[in-house]
Amino acid sequence: MQPVTLSPWPPIRQIIFCLSPTIPPRRQGVTDYEDRDLDNIEVQFQLSVQVPVWRGFLGSASFMSVAYTNRSFWQAYNSDDSAPFRETNHEPELILTWLNDWSLFGWHNVANQIAFNHQSNGRSEPYSRSWNRIYANFIFERDNFSIGLKPWYRIPEAREDDDNPDIEHYLGHFELGGRYRDGDHSIAIMVRNNLRSDNRGAVELTWGFPLGKRVDGYIRYFNGYGESLIDYDESVQTLGFGFTLAQGF
Repeated sequence: MQPVTLSPWPPIRQIIFCLSPTIPPRRQGVTDYEDRDLDNIEVQFQLSVQVPVWRGFLGSASFMSVAYTNRSFWQAYNSDDSAPFRETNHEPELILTWLNDWSLFGWHNVANQIAFNHQSNGRSEPYSRSWNRIYANFIFERDNFSIGLKPWYRIPEAREDDDNPDIEHYLGHFELGGRYRDGDHSIAIMVRNNLRSDNRGAVELTWGFPLGKRVDGYIRYFNGYGESLIDYDESVQTLGFGFTLAQGF
């Protein structure tokens, strides 16, 4: 999966495709997979679209966007089980962005965001997973470096309707991302932590490099919780390589 970009102002339309073989978790915490022989190699496919719908809603430096991400985990080489899609996650968002130009200790706060985010796997009980969040995103740049701090608040649900009441114990309340870019190459890191005594979180490292005019390759390592919604409470380790295709129109 391509790391979330720290740039807050995409083209009018942006579509990103990701294809990445990975090593999925060997142990599954969901009963409908216990009797399946899952392959250690699977394909991740991601489609992301973000479209600004209202420019200048609170001044000339602001705009509102709607976004949607679909991420699928495909057992493409598992011919014994007819190559099923193990999990698909859906993530629609409404994002408010304000561009900025003030500085702090040499870092430029280029933009700030507030967003409503819904994430679910679109399945019925007992395999349904979903949650709603309101998050902020504070984006800073300095020379070739970018940093984004993304804290969130989970919108409470009635306990009898909550598919995953303890998801914050594993995904925490914030995400910290950083990126260094040197020409067409980039190195990115993402960190999550629950800041609890039973410490849990995740770290993601990605090296991006050019393959063509609109094609970038990447190598990605992920370790921790929240790789997919169905396994949010399982610690997984994945190593992947793949490519992204980006098209603005």
